[in-house]
Amino acid sequence: MNIEEAIELLQTLVFAQTSTYLTNLQINLLRGSWQNQTYEQIAETYCFSCAHAKTVGAKLWEFLSQVLDTKVNKKNFQLILERKAKELATDVATDVATDGVTDVTDGVTDGVTDEGDVGDKLSICPLYLTLTDNTSVTSVTKSVAIYSPIPELPGGQVPLDSPFYIERPPIEERCYDTILQSGAFIRIYAPRQMGKTSLMARILYQAREEGYRTVTLSFQLASSNIFSSLDRFLKWFCASVGKSLGLTNQLANYWDDVLGSNYSCTDYFENYLLAELDTPIVIALDDLDIVFHYPDIASNFFCLLRTWYEKAKYGNTLSDIWKKLRLLVIHSTDVYVPSTIYQSPFNVGLSIELPEFTSKQVHDLVRCHQFDWDADQVEQLMSLVGGYPYRVRKVLYHIWYHDVSLEQLLPKSATKQRIYGEHLRQ
Repeated sequence: MNIEEAIELLQTLVFAQTSTYLTNLQINLLRGSWQNQTYEQIAETYCFSCAHAKTVGAKLWEFLSQVLDTKVNKKNFQLILERKAKELATDVATDVATDGVTDVTDGVTDGVTDEGDVGDKLSICPLYLTLTDNTSVTSVTKSVAIYSPIPELPGGQVPLDSPFYIERPPIEERCYDTILQSGAFIRIYAPRQMGKTSLMARILYQAREEGYRTVTLSFQLASSNIFSSLDRFLKWFCASVGKSLGLTNQLANYWDDVLGSNYSCTDYFENYLLAELDTPIVIALDDLDIVFHYPDIASNFFCLLRTWYEKAKYGNTLSDIWKKLRLLVIHSTDVYVPSTIYQSPFNVGLSIELPEFTSKQVHDLVRCHQFDWDADQVEQLMSLVGGYPYRVRKVLYHIWYHDVSLEQLLPKSATKQRIYGEHLRQ
């Protein structure tokens, strides 16, 4: 058994029990462990921190122990998988010898529907299991009927447990590592429908896995009158964060008109919201573009965020309070708000501009849709839509449902107007 066969076996067993697949990060850890690499070597090979590799690895071995119903660790997982492959191959041989029927993995349905039954679509996943003894190597092919994941309708956040989320190394790992640092500030920006919110959700998930509190605040929720003044906006901001944390509104006790809105907002965070927390908190500010339309509010608010970031770096008695706060801001457009370089929060911390998918990442997404395309077909797709995540997912979604074929989307075809009409109008 080689590593590719081991991964294919694991993916089938994991899906049979959980209806999900191993992530790219988990697969990379398996590849490194298969080659007897240390966590340090794995982290260096796949561009993430050693600490994160160890954390994900520990959870992976615990998860696989549940799936395989035996204790799995970094040293023994190869031996356990080879033993499991032999067991399955023996079952196949027994079934074929007795009644010619190939059994299926435990927990997976036996039925196979017609290809046209989209609502209950199944795919036959070949598993190549290799039996090794002292004298011979026997390859056994076992056809396992499994539900192929039904693509989600493209648009909006890709769910956390979705097999259709494609990582863009080393972006995810850099964000996961950074958000664990005291007073962290991460800015993610890209055009619309490039995957910003999906990445944000995964950063917040990693933070929660570490025991952090998280708050997601979309400025889409703010009604237009909230932007009538800086004072009203910052009160809404403070109240919204407090409500998400389950804390009562105490603005009246901290707001001082003489000291001003920025000072009062800082005091509210420093002496109430952050003081009430025993753990770090990540506040994700989504749709920040909306604030750009109000230059006076934006300049003051961005200056405030920069000040909070610097407070965590001061090294005085108050910095411990501000070290709890980690900020994650998401926006789609360039920042045109006039402010000096010393006031802007966008030249500190970690800035991530999401790139389009590479051909390999597009190919990974094609495979997630159960399409056996070659490199030329992937290039044909990219010649049409590039590596723009939404456009790639959109066309694969329609091809999966047989609404259109790749050939119908190539140049001189009008079909793409029907699929991308709304997107192009936007």
